[in-house]
Amino acid sequence: MSDETKAAIRTFIVENFLFGDNSHPLPADLSLIDNDLVDSTGILELVGFLEERFGVQVADADIVPANLDTIERIAGFITRKQAA
Repeated sequence: MSDETKAAIRTFIVENFLFGDNSHPLPADLSLIDNDLVDSTGILELVGFLEERFGVQVADADIVPANLDTIERIAGFITRKQAA
């Protein structure tokens, strides 16, 4: 997974869920769900972003924490989807 992918995901999260507040670090392994950074509506926004930005199709079965809970997991998910 590329650093560019992680950077794009991080930028989206900061702009849309942290309202541009870049004053706190956002580690790639930080749980977005457990730390209340995204809720169910936020996950749907994230899915829309991933589909548009990376040209992948996210199935309902793909919308699980194993794929979408951290920047690291999201980037890995994108890499797998693009390789398929």
